[in-house]
Parts: sequence; C-alpha cells; structure tokens
Amino acid sequence: MMKRWLLAARVIVGWMMMSMCALAAAPRYLPPAERPPLYADQRWPTNSFLVLGWHDVEDGAADQRYLSVRTSALNDQFAWLHDNGYHPISVQQVVDAHAGKITLPEKAVLLTFDDGYSSFSTRVLPLLRLFKWPALWAPVGSWVDAPQNSLVDFGGLKTPRGKFATWKMVREASESGLVEVGAHTWASHYGIQANPQGSLEPAVANRLYDKTRGQYETDAQFEQRIRADLQRISNKIKEVTGKAPRAWVWPYGAVSGTTLKLAHQEGYQMAFTLNQGLANAANLEDIPRVLISNNPSLRSFASQIAQVREPETMRVMHIDLDYVYDKNQAQQRKNIDLLIQRVFDMKITHVFLQAYADPKGDGNVNALYFRSRWLPMRADLFNFVSWQLQTRAGVKVYAWMPVLAFGLDPSVPRVAAWSPDNGRIAPDTRHYLRLSPWSAVARQRINDIYEDLARHANFSGILFHDDAFLTDFEDASPDALKAYRAAGFPDNLAQIRANPQMLARWTRFKSLALIDFTRQLTQTVRAVRGPQVKTAPQHLRHADTGSAERNLVCAESE
Repeated sequence: MMKRWLLAARVIVGWMMMSMCALAAAPRYLPPAERPPLYADQRWPTNSFLVLGWHDVEDGAADQRYLSVRTSALNDQFAWLHDNGYHPISVQQVVDAHAGKITLPEKAVLLTFDDGYSSFSTRVLPLLRLFKWPALWAPVGSWVDAPQNSLVDFGGLKTPRGKFATWKMVREASESGLVEVGAHTWASHYGIQANPQGSLEPAVANRLYDKTRGQYETDAQFEQRIRADLQRISNKIKEVTGKAPRAWVWPYGAVSGTTLKLAHQEGYQMAFTLNQGLANAANLEDIPRVLISNNPSLRSFASQIAQVREPETMRVMHIDLDYVYDKNQAQQRKNIDLLIQRVFDMKITHVFLQAYADPKGDGNVNALYFRSRWLPMRADLFNFVSWQLQTRAGVKVYAWMPVLAFGLDPSVPRVAAWSPDNGRIAPDTRHYLRLSPWSAVARQRINDIYEDLARHANFSGILFHDDAFLTDFEDASPDALKAYRAAGFPDNLAQIRANPQMLARWTRFKSLALIDFTRQLTQTVRAVRGPQVKTAPQHLRHADTGSAERNLVCAESE
C-alpha cells in the first residue's frame, strides 16, 4: 500500500509540476515608460460605482465570527471616503441610472450592511445621519424574527438574541429616509450537504444531497425550497416597511442562476455578490462588492479600494482528475489532500479542473465525474474536489470540459471527414471522435451535459477543451451539408476546396458556428450557476496551433 501511495504521489506531483512549467515563462522586463498605467489613476467609466460590504460593528474588540469592525474604524473609514472625494449613493440612484434617467457621480459608492445586526441601529445609523449618507441594509429574516431572550443559530454558533435587530429597528431604519432594506434570505444563510462526501455548501446556490436516498434535489424541489424562502422574506419586509424589497444580497456571495431567476419573479431588481471589481449601473444582476473584514487599518482599507479595478493576476494549474481518482477511497482521499497542499504551496490562484474521465488519455470522453443524463459517472468527485480546492486552497476553480468529444450513443451523428483520395466520408480516427455541431440531437445532449454539470457542482468558470475544431476536410456529415446549403455553399467539399475564396469563407463559417456553440454552452451554465461564470482566457487554453488543418475555436474570453 505504501508503494502504491508513493507512486500516486509522484505521479500527481510530477504531472502538476510539468503543467506549471509548461505555463510558466520568464517575465519580460518592461521599461517604466512601457508599463500600463494603474486603473486607479484613470477616470471611472460612466455610471460605475463602488460597493462596500460591512457586517457587525462593535465598540470593543472586533469579533471576526461576525466579520465585525470597530465603531472607531467605521468612523475613520467614513471620514476617509468623505475626504477622498467619494459620493455615497442610494439604491434608487442606481435604479435610475440603470433606466437612463440620471448619471451617477464620479467615484460613487454604495454602502451595504449584511445579516441584520442590532449595531446597525445603534452604531451605523447615527453615523449615516451625521454624514447624511444613504445605505443598504440586508437582514436575514429568521435571525431578526427570533423570539426575545432566545439564542440565534448563527451558522451553528449559538448567539444571544440581542446581537440581532428587531423588526421595530428595521422599520425605524426604513423610515429614516436614508436606509433601503434589502433581503439576505429568510432562513437560507447556512451550508447544506451538497455531495456524497458531505461538503457543506451555500444553501441558496446549491442542490441538497440526501445521503439517505443517495439522490440530489430535483429542479422542482430546489425551486420550491428557494421560492418559499424568497416569498417569506419579501412579504415580511413589505409588511414592516411598506415597501417591497428590490435588492437581493447573496449569502456568502454564492450565486445561483436559478435562484436569481426566481428572485426576479418576486420583484428583485439587483443582486449583490462578493466578487472583486467595480460595479456599473448597466449590469444589476452581478454587482461586485468589496468585503470589509478583519477590522482593517485605515491604510489597508484604502488599499483595498485603490486596487479594486486592477486586473487579477492568474497563476494557473491544470489538474487531471484521472490521476486523483482511486477505487480505494482512503487512497483517493490521500491523493486529494496531497493535491490541495501542492496547490496551496505553489500559490495557485486558478485551477482548471478536469470534470470528465479520460483514463485512456485519447481525449474521447465516455464517463464523467458528475451525474449526467447521457453518460455514466465514474465517480461523484468533481464537486467535492472543486469545493475542497476553493475552501482549503483558496483558489477559483474552472470546470475543464470537452465541447464535442463525448462518447454518446452511436445513433448521435459524428463529425465526418471527406477523403480527397477516394471520396470516402467517415469519422477521422486520427483526431478526437467528435459529435457533429450541426446535429440538433448532438447539440441538445451536449447542452444537457453542461446543464447537469452546473446543477451538481460549484465552480467559477469553464475551460473549453481543444476538441472544438474542424479540419479542412470536415464536417461532411448530412446535417453539416444541409447547413452549408442553407448558408449558400455547395454541399460538396471538393467543390468548396477547389475555390480558395469559398474555402476561406467556409472556414470562417465553421469557426463562427463553433464559437456560437460555445457561447450557447456558456449561457446554459450561467442559467443554472449564475451570470458570474467566466470562460477561461484564450491564452491559457490548450490549443494545437501547430496544425495548419485545424481551426481551433473557443468562446471569447471574458
């Protein structure tokens, strides 16, 4: 067993080191005059605004179980914002800017406070009145609704009732004219078991895994659970303030496209995450926020704000789950622990994690590491490893997925190559065996697989594999020929290739079709996981640029 463990460890570490070496390049020296200026020194785009997110405020020690800051620190932070030309804005101003009625001031900032602590009424509201500044307050309904003299279950931490506000405080804050009351769920600010291994993931953004039945929540069950929560918090806020809430604040910053759709149906107009960046009134579905935690010094606070627009440095590692998987669960867990330690030690920021099984290494995908309608599952492993990497190594995980090379039922049309030597039309076994992107059946099933991934896993983005290509002799399948005719091309590849201008137009036509398909897959994932899902930057994707015949395409980087 020890020899087996050492062999597995060497394979994993060696593979990862090679992956990093392949991506690493010596930094090129740039003279100061050629270096790009800091975004902090440039004007903000029109209707941009900064969003700051606080939680509890305490006069004494700042308890980080509640992400507290001291009252004196908050006062200093407000004063710094005032002295440095920031203009606090209201939710209504953001809505009006979105509608084109107004333009937000330069260096606009929206102040937000989460969870519903009583300190908002006793410490924050007096400061807001002093500065005459608006703010957004998003309480968790069940915490504010807890009976007097009870203990509140704060994520497993039994907390005195007095830590949290009352509905009377919420009403008074709303009546101040300075505070917009948003929603932070009624009772969904906690983690649920989201996979067989027991990972606790944000309840509002993930499907519950029932370990007794060995099944995940269905779409209907998930939507019923979320809709009930949305309706209860919305109705209570409207009852207390007389106004329907329109700002939704994600617990833990964890987003769900399905939940966002339901929130829109309940009248919510904007949703706040904890992603990095500057917000803009043009996009109210994915509003980033700067989280203020650890009671930062004023210098650290100012530094956080100054760096909010700077591009994120990416230190990337590709990870092949086939090297981590083991039939022996104890060995597999050791592999995962070793992997996470290596990722942490190498200061990785982004992991491109293989979500499909390819133990033969031929690129033809016949099994997956998540549950799907159309392919068998080798192991329910992707979500667990992804969550472990996010929570223990602090990285962002992108799901590394094929585009066309899925080994579905033989009845689903494949890409076919035309042979100029004998005119034969058949799949080219020298390349990945790919499904035809012009087959409606193939496209739907691939979309289904991506939708299944989004339902059953937690991740930040998608890395499209290098199988999204067509050679100069592909695709000659019946569905492809039909598409060529509809686009004004002959349905004869020899005829197309004989005309250089037509060949160039045909090549571009195929490229655009593949790009459109990857965009469609991205939207399929976002519909379930949320609009924050990214696609991997172009220069970090696997690509075979040495083949003149290949026309490699991926969705545009974001």
